[in-house]
Amino acid sequence: MRLVPKNNGMGWATYALLGYLGFFLIDPILDHAGAVTWVWTGLGLLLFLVLYFTLFWLCGWKSVVCAFAVALLGVAYLPSNGGASCFFIYAASFLAFEEKAATSFKYIGGIAALLAVELYILHRPPVAWFVDIGLVIMIGLLNVYFSQHGRAQKKLIRAQEEIEHLAKIAERERIARDLHDVLGHTLSVIVLKSELASKLLEVDPGRAKAEMVDVEQTARHALAEVRQAIGGYRSNGLTAELAQARATLETAGIKVECEQTPVTLPATQESVLSLAVREAVTNVVRHADAARCRLELRAADGVCRLSIQDDGRGGSQQEGNGLTGMRERVEALGGTLRRETKGGTRLHITVPLGTEAGHA
Repeated sequence: MRLVPKNNGMGWATYALLGYLGFFLIDPILDHAGAVTWVWTGLGLLLFLVLYFTLFWLCGWKSVVCAFAVALLGVAYLPSNGGASCFFIYAASFLAFEEKAATSFKYIGGIAALLAVELYILHRPPVAWFVDIGLVIMIGLLNVYFSQHGRAQKKLIRAQEEIEHLAKIAERERIARDLHDVLGHTLSVIVLKSELASKLLEVDPGRAKAEMVDVEQTARHALAEVRQAIGGYRSNGLTAELAQARATLETAGIKVECEQTPVTLPATQESVLSLAVREAVTNVVRHADAARCRLELRAADGVCRLSIQDDGRGGSQQEGNGLTGMRERVEALGGTLRRETKGGTRLHITVPLGTEAGHA
């Protein structure tokens, strides 16, 4: 049974944030509390932990009710334990993740007002008002900012993915139109001439032979046109993919460093490296939680080296389908793929340049 949903976006921070519960233990420790007080304190901790981990599974009004239940836990414990103000801070933190910032502001204001009323009833000194309410408002507003910023980044990423999807559809349609324009008329001519040659074979073998020569020339011409069209699709594939990778990473709020040596690659190598860049950058954006990413492409001594490094959370040594497919394509070219996951993820790919490639 999981305590929090998989890929909740917080990772280890989900558990690190529980460290603030230490404030709730200060009063019992300093007061050398007896068994009854410790049982009461332990009950509060248990109730909080249940509410805390439940909040990660809830949304909508249910999460709001659960967050205010955390605040009410603070109401119950604050008279006997000054550290219980941390419950109000936790409540404000969770309420900061509402879809609309204005809604979060209202809820955080409600938590601050609830705390103010209790501090007034308990006749707490001004410093308690300043510190406790100040922390509730400050941490709540900071979380609102991070929440809204994260939502905006996700919208930008979705928009970028939609643009890429539409671009692929448009490219497929363009290829279909181009191939129709290139081959449609030519294949019709080949069919007609082949039929004519078949009919003339017994009547006029010389003319039939001439028609077949025309068919051969027409077919060669069509083949050349198709190769030219496909060559146009492949041009600057890796360069364009690196530019797209930079745009995608920057859209996700990741700082990008890109160092590229101009290099001319055979179509197969270029296609494999382009797919590797796309797969690696997708993993960085979706899974790495990185702040920086470095892309490096170099060519020397007959080898092209592609390196993609991020400072994110790293990952499992086990390879997924995308990485496995990438490794198979690279090794099929006689290249190597090396992946390191300590202190971020580093992907190093080398492929031979081939006889037709070299520095541009």
